[in-house]
Amino acid sequence: MKEREAIVQILEHVLYDHAYASLSLKQLKIEGSIGFVTEVVYGTLRHYKLLQEQYKPFVKKIKKKMDVLLVMALYQHHFMKVPDYAIVNSTVELVKSQEKGFVNAVLRKIFQSEWIEPMGNNPEDLAIRYSHPEWLIRLWLAQYGLNKTLEILAENQKPSKVYGRYNPFLAKKEELTGFTFYENDCVSYTGNLLSTEAFRNHKVLVQDRHSQMIVPQLDLRRGLKVLDACASPGTKSQQIATYMCNEGEIISCDIYPHRLKLLDQLASQTGTKIIHSELQDASCFRKDWQQAFDRILLDVPCSGLGDLSHKPEIRYHISPNSIDEIQQLQSKILEVNASYLKEEGILVYSTCTLNQKENHKQIQQFLNQYEEFILEKEKTLFPKNGSDGFYYAKLRRKRKDMVK
Repeated sequence: MKEREAIVQILEHVLYDHAYASLSLKQLKIEGSIGFVTEVVYGTLRHYKLLQEQYKPFVKKIKKKMDVLLVMALYQHHFMKVPDYAIVNSTVELVKSQEKGFVNAVLRKIFQSEWIEPMGNNPEDLAIRYSHPEWLIRLWLAQYGLNKTLEILAENQKPSKVYGRYNPFLAKKEELTGFTFYENDCVSYTGNLLSTEAFRNHKVLVQDRHSQMIVPQLDLRRGLKVLDACASPGTKSQQIATYMCNEGEIISCDIYPHRLKLLDQLASQTGTKIIHSELQDASCFRKDWQQAFDRILLDVPCSGLGDLSHKPEIRYHISPNSIDEIQQLQSKILEVNASYLKEEGILVYSTCTLNQKENHKQIQQFLNQYEEFILEKEKTLFPKNGSDGFYYAKLRRKRKDMVK
């Protein structure tokens, strides 16, 4: 499939069928530059509402495909500076003969008009300027204030950065030439990290920089028994194993068999020996696991509102109602799995979202109900330097003699 045909098909699936851009890109056999297709797809998704605003003065009613064609063309015009004649010619080729004149005329009118970009800081203007749902902007304004909301929105419009994590089971740090090291064995690469020998041979795993800051909160050491209750695809389980020097036991769970296969494959490829995968619904209680674990990681399902840079389509798929459903599931998972923690053990609850109802308020609700747990630390990691937004809370279970 040619480049622009692929872009149109992917954008239609993502915007109108709730597909994911990354999966759609993998499924198509594309002739030409994958880099060009990827940039136009992700760039158009990040700026979708702003791009739509440009054609609204000239078009009253529009079909799905025409909407996608126009925003795709406008992204190339404004953000990539592709010559206008090239955009018009390539876009016209994608429509039926009776539509060619319309597309040609509309694009030329838009290109000759002034770019529309509302600059106010009210929710309505911000929703257009940053292409986010207005309800989400109102949520962040209420929870984090204007300045922090503006920072979040600006970061979400930037291309995400690919970070990796050094795997000590298969490599030494001095072998990783060309990589820049950060905290907790986090690395970046000046070129395409996914094309490196280190990545192909599993000496470096792809993992967001802020994501890598969750596991250290478990205070791990050799010989512990650890539960990773929502583990697939296994990246954090593997990270846990590195902190335990491959000594001890990690029970890594998922609700779907095919996702457990991915977890087992990753463990095998990375030289990780202490992970044991188990098919288990994290919201379902297991009596035989009561107070059986020294450490528990709950990287719970969430709304993903911290991932809007590298998964921009989430902003168009999520709704307030779906978030309410997720909160109920998170509460159940936290309640069930907390019972598996030993006295003086540590449980870390984490999400990749920016929503206090799923984060701070979820933890406060739990602590109000279960006095045997104390909060030792919590932190919101806002999007920054190409990293996603995350939240974590570190809980410890008191000894029985310390519970009132």
